[in-house]
Amino acid sequence: MTAVPTRSPLPTGLRWSAATSAFQIEGARDVDGRGRSIWDEFLEAPGAITDASTADLACDSYRHPEADVALVAGLGLDRYRFSIPWARVQPDGRGTANTVALDHYSRFVDRLLEVDVVPFPTLYHWEMPSAVEADGGWLSRDTVERFADYAAIVVDSLGDRVAHWYTLNEPAMTTLQGYAVGALAPGRQLLFDALPTVHHQLLAHARAAQVIRSRASAQVGLVNNHTWVLPLNDTAEDRDAAALYDLIHNRVFSEPLLAGEYPDLAAWGLPAMPVQDGDLDAIRASIDFYGINFYNPTTVTAADASSPIPFDIVPTPGVPVTGFGPEWPIMPVALRDLLVDLHARHPLLPPVIIGENGASFPEPDRAARVEDADRIAYLAGHIAAVGEAIAAGVPVEEYTVWSLLDNWEWADGYTQRFGLVHVDFATGERTPKASYDWYRDLIAGARSAAAAREETR
Repeated sequence: MTAVPTRSPLPTGLRWSAATSAFQIEGARDVDGRGRSIWDEFLEAPGAITDASTADLACDSYRHPEADVALVAGLGLDRYRFSIPWARVQPDGRGTANTVALDHYSRFVDRLLEVDVVPFPTLYHWEMPSAVEADGGWLSRDTVERFADYAAIVVDSLGDRVAHWYTLNEPAMTTLQGYAVGALAPGRQLLFDALPTVHHQLLAHARAAQVIRSRASAQVGLVNNHTWVLPLNDTAEDRDAAALYDLIHNRVFSEPLLAGEYPDLAAWGLPAMPVQDGDLDAIRASIDFYGINFYNPTTVTAADASSPIPFDIVPTPGVPVTGFGPEWPIMPVALRDLLVDLHARHPLLPPVIIGENGASFPEPDRAARVEDADRIAYLAGHIAAVGEAIAAGVPVEEYTVWSLLDNWEWADGYTQRFGLVHVDFATGERTPKASYDWYRDLIAGARSAAAAREETR
């Protein structure tokens, strides 16, 4: 059994958060006028979901938001990250709002404020209305304005109480897994022809940021999935493969936001982005903070010459793995190295928020107290890595655990459990795990240390 660390090495000024997403926890897919999303379409395809499950119930959070707020309050979080599904607010992705849905999220924001937790909503956590995808989805530039219209509706409803917004969650995964290889919704298999979705997502974020700032005093950013890319072998071929994967997973998303330009795609034989005049200026000016989701490093090797993709993702040698197996290796130092490298590339890096970090491990299905020492060790190791990055000058201001609750894990259904809280999906019973208590105590200890430091000044 892994030894359980008891305290954080981080500076006491760090903010603490936990996260969820609507489709993974809410259930109630056919309630209160909700429209269909690309995930409704995807999960109904035969064989798409590992356990053939649906998200019809999940954690039943839409019907019982008070249960989630009580758990948030019990942790003593500074902020809580949740998502507002586009398909609930605008069932067809255009036109007037579903006021029943807006009222629901308005009440949820009020509940968080009542327990002194800052609400931090995400406008797009992969729940594109099916009607928008039918019109081209992220392959179409028209989706930019449709998303901006949706953002306006939400901020007009909540902007008097919500001052911090994520626009998009993990555009890299939408491009790579949703449009390039089809592992996630909308299930397209376009390979490098998926690259226009990068630009349209970044531009949609920038337009939404303009809309939010025009209607409220707010901090706006997006949160992207980043990975530290390692070549399997110290050869020119594997180093090139790693460089290309780093470009399409990390740099093609970060550099427009942080430097106002795309990396050189033509050098790799890739198609140019569909950039129009003013696009890159808008994207460069669009973030008040930079959000990073991090789970694992990625090791790559050069692919066979006959492969349509010039790299293969392979297991990372010599490290433990999560419940996903070799697909998700555990290497906390990779997070530190990623953050330090990003700061070296962009010395004027804005404040950084770790928007998700967590791990799944095998756990019982029925309600139980889980002594999840492996998860605690994972979180403690990555929090320590963040502390090392801060010591190296990286401006990290916030850390977020994924996830508050066990949930419906996209294409893996109910087979993977990330939560600080165990959920019995048959009964809905929630049971805090050992990691929940550990994180609560870590937050309380950080606050106590900050108070003691203030007293000595």
